[in-house]
Amino acid sequence: MPATPTTPPPALRPYLTARHELLWDEADGFAADHIAPRAARMEAAPGRVERKVADLMAARGWFAVTVPSVFGGLGAGHVAKTVLIHRIARVSAAAAAMLQATLIPVGALLHFATHEQKCRWLPQVADGSLLLSIAVTEPNAGGHIGGIETTAEHAGNHWVITGSKVHIGNSHLAGAHLVLARTAEAGERTSQALTAFMVESDRHGLSVADHRPGLGLHGFSAGRLDLDQVRVPADNVIGEVGQGLSVAQSSSILYGRPNLAAVSLGIHEAIVATTTARLKARPRYRSTLSDLPVLRDRVGDMEARLRAGRILAYQSVHLLDLGLSCDADLINAKYLGHQWAMTSAQDSMELHGAQALDRDYVLQRLWRDIQHTYPPAGTGEVQRIRLADAAFDEDHIQWSERLAAETAWVQPDPTAA
Repeated sequence: MPATPTTPPPALRPYLTARHELLWDEADGFAADHIAPRAARMEAAPGRVERKVADLMAARGWFAVTVPSVFGGLGAGHVAKTVLIHRIARVSAAAAAMLQATLIPVGALLHFATHEQKCRWLPQVADGSLLLSIAVTEPNAGGHIGGIETTAEHAGNHWVITGSKVHIGNSHLAGAHLVLARTAEAGERTSQALTAFMVESDRHGLSVADHRPGLGLHGFSAGRLDLDQVRVPADNVIGEVGQGLSVAQSSSILYGRPNLAAVSLGIHEAIVATTTARLKARPRYRSTLSDLPVLRDRVGDMEARLRAGRILAYQSVHLLDLGLSCDADLINAKYLGHQWAMTSAQDSMELHGAQALDRDYVLQRLWRDIQHTYPPAGTGEVQRIRLADAAFDEDHIQWSERLAAETAWVQPDPTAA
């Protein structure tokens, strides 16, 4: 499993500034020193939520990597965010999941919260005292936003929220949850029927079910929230009443998709590194397995996918940092990033033979972890439908153009006079 620091590959130079490269080194060093020693323990105790790693990342301000400095954040942008998630994921996808899951609701606050709301919550995220979750998925509706059954009823200067949410990243770590609820009568258009609320975890009536480990990402919490007439003040509404669909969709595209592409990329790199190390070390026919043409052919395919996925992941967020229209690029990076990493994981399992079936071997963790980058922020079918919209020139809402330009991190030209 790669835990030693590496330098960015030359293909990424067009997208990385000197600041990005420093962050790359910092993330690699952090992963080697603080995450790699804990990875085996996290894997061996899937029923335990890993809090220390989250605390250490929070102390570095990484959960506020895209938050402007006026609110205490790093103000470093989406490429920087991708660097952090990518470099952490190559050592532990579970740790990277903790980081990416909070960054999605942070993005929602940046784009839709009032200035007063940003001043209330973002400095806490920046100083590491507050982690967030985004709670959209439900037991019956799944990720179908139009089927959301959680309701919020207006009661004076409060809202009363009732319903359940599942598969909520950082459910057991978050101090506040961005909850999407229905605020209009059944039958009204989904585009105006939903509203986003910030719900603090200590609100009466909010309960978090006991942690249940998933197939992979051991140590990461993705649990269930139950809201039984939870009262929140009216000024906890994020965006306008009826604007919840926009809050959820834009956050998913601008943050969820590229975040998951970065997780897939980190896992993919670990898969290729684990495979080549194994083949180089395994003797066969007076040489090693790495010298067999039939195996080199398979590894060549893995390397091709990895290199393509790396470019997709970084090019899309580079465009986002420039404030350019890139919704389809972000979607494609998530879709193909997962698909390619999944194919390489299966190839690696086959190239390892019986060794891959060893429960304690790292490849099993990588194979299980990559499964978790498929459903969130839309399955492959959802991504392909959105890409088809782009092909037919029917993707009329461009969140990257509409919102990202407001917080674009355009890097100064060092050659400019």
